[in-house]
Amino acid sequence: MMATRVDILGLIADRRARRPARTLLALDELFNRLAACGGPDEALRTEDRIWDAWMHHPHRAAAQAIDLATRDIAARRYDIAETRLSALLRSAPDFAEAWHKRAALYYLLGRDDECLCDIRRTLELEPRHFAAMLHFAEILLGSGAPDEARFAFYAALCVHPHLLRARQALLDKP
Repeated sequence: MMATRVDILGLIADRRARRPARTLLALDELFNRLAACGGPDEALRTEDRIWDAWMHHPHRAAAQAIDLATRDIAARRYDIAETRLSALLRSAPDFAEAWHKRAALYYLLGRDDECLCDIRRTLELEPRHFAAMLHFAEILLGSGAPDEARFAFYAALCVHPHLLRARQALLDKP
């Protein structure tokens, strides 16, 4: 688990030097807008548009699979969601949001080692994935690594300046 943590910390530290696997001009514009948002309502609308872009896939079957898996997670049908996401990742291994959804599922299930592997892949494909950084920070906090967690929270806040959880974590004493 330590090697994975070090790998992920490196990916986060190097995030500005790397480009996302799927280069979408619209996403670049949305992240620029997110950084310049004046208030929480505008930030939330912009964040929603980023999530829509991340969830989009040019192949209809992949888009449908991630949508169904997301619904399965919300309905606590975790075994079905895992099966769907694993199959999707076999057919679309460069779909960053599919890796993130499975990481989130593993996070919910307390399967931290598997979660970390999927967070690493998410950040390899999408260096600005603030939710993956947040999940990573939470795992670090839970495993007694507050300094590394603060680094991940700070990085997530640099990408998305309106993340209340990251801001609160940085205000709290370790």
